[in-house]
Amino acid sequence: MRELIVGDIVELKKECLGNDEGTEGVVYEVYHLTPEERGVSVIFENGNYDGFSPMEQQTLLNRTGHEPSLAGYQFTNVMQLSKDFNLGVFDVVFE
Repeated sequence: MRELIVGDIVELKKECLGNDEGTEGVVYEVYHLTPEERGVSVIFENGNYDGFSPMEQQTLLNRTGHEPSLAGYQFTNVMQLSKDFNLGVFDVVFE
C-alpha cells in the first residue's frame, strides 16, 4: 500500500472505534512518528477519530479512493475537527 495522504478514503478491515468492518473514513492529517515513519489521523462516519501507525495502517486500513476537495484540509485541533465534522465538511465522503 502506498503512503496515505490527506483526503484519502479508507475502509476498515476490522471493527475499530465503534465502527464495523467496512466503515469508511477519511485521512485528515499526516504526521511524523520518526523521521522515517509517518502516522495518519482518520475520522470515521460516526465522528470518532484516531491516529494510526504504519503497522496499524496495514492491519486496519484499506485505501479505497481519494477526495480532492479534502486534500487541503488543515488540521488544527480536535475541537475544530469535531466542529468541522458537525458542519458537514466530511459529508462528501460519508454521504
